[in-house]
Amino acid sequence: MSNTVRIDERLREHLERGITPRLDENGRQVRCLLMYSGGLDSTLAGILLRLQGIDVVAINCFTGFCLTDHKRKMGHERRDGSRYQNEAIVGAAGLQIPVEVVDVREGYLKVLTEPRHGWGSAVNPCIDCRIHMLSHASRELLEEYDAHFIATGEVLGQRPMTQMKRQMKIIERESGLEGMVVRPLCQVALEESIPEQKGWVDRDSLLGINGRGRKEQIRLAEAFGVLDYPQPAGGCCFLTDGNYGRRLKDTIVHLGEKDLDFDDVLVLKVGRHFRLPDGNKLIVGRNQEENELLRSYWHLGLFLAVNGHPGPLALYLGRPESDDLDLALRIVARYSDCPADEEVQLRMMSGEDVTGTRPATPCSRGDERAWQIL
Repeated sequence: MSNTVRIDERLREHLERGITPRLDENGRQVRCLLMYSGGLDSTLAGILLRLQGIDVVAINCFTGFCLTDHKRKMGHERRDGSRYQNEAIVGAAGLQIPVEVVDVREGYLKVLTEPRHGWGSAVNPCIDCRIHMLSHASRELLEEYDAHFIATGEVLGQRPMTQMKRQMKIIERESGLEGMVVRPLCQVALEESIPEQKGWVDRDSLLGINGRGRKEQIRLAEAFGVLDYPQPAGGCCFLTDGNYGRRLKDTIVHLGEKDLDFDDVLVLKVGRHFRLPDGNKLIVGRNQEENELLRSYWHLGLFLAVNGHPGPLALYLGRPESDDLDLALRIVARYSDCPADEEVQLRMMSGEDVTGTRPATPCSRGDERAWQIL
């Protein structure tokens, strides 16, 4: 399997030309907004809707926490040497449907730090996240696109936190979309939705898939001519990562929920993180790509780098008068190529402007590990 959707040309031509538009009671073609990731399930949902003659607009929500998007921006390559792509944009092109990448970061910090329905295994507020995305679609996008309803690629029972009947009802109700969400892959196993009752969607052409297995979706993919598609992407969100979760919880403890801004949580994706004895923070880049990404957070603190030896760029967040700065300099020196017992000069920078230099000797591995947030 590849990492992006590829559609058989015969299906593409059929979707493009051979379907009679489905009309509402006023003679207007039925239109839906499909919450679209570019994965197999949402792609199959889009095909099922298009085969009914429904005009489908793909909506891809951007939160800043997609691991694939981060790797793409970092210039990483997959194991086969291919570049990471925005799967939603590529998949929508294969389906011949328009796609809108929607920034839903406004208000997301509260969703992240104060989720009404709690976190999952790490700091993933999955239920609240779905409510936030669907609320945005309901409040901002349904009217903008003159759409009749919203659809998703969800499968009943596939994900225990968000795709059980009880949670699905909560998400619909709290997003203001009760009865207005159609899930083509599993709708037959759910109560009839308002779009079905109104005749906008034909229930007999929907499915009743249930559970965590993938056999039925793979069979459908073969039948529909979906040639390639990404593997299931439940782990593509930083918020499900245990290391990221520990960093965020540490940041909340030291900064408090009220003082956080989005950069405070986005920078947690980059580098090695250290919480120093006086409570200040150090982030050390692990490679050239991370060093470059750290530069975009110059406004958060003070850059540290070793003079005369190859080494990382580091970001010190805290009080420069603290003894923590001396320890930070020693940690940065340890990750450079200087000899372990050599005193080196490190430059301190505000953005690109050098504000001073200070000597330091690399710390021991034990000293470094004692303060690392693992």
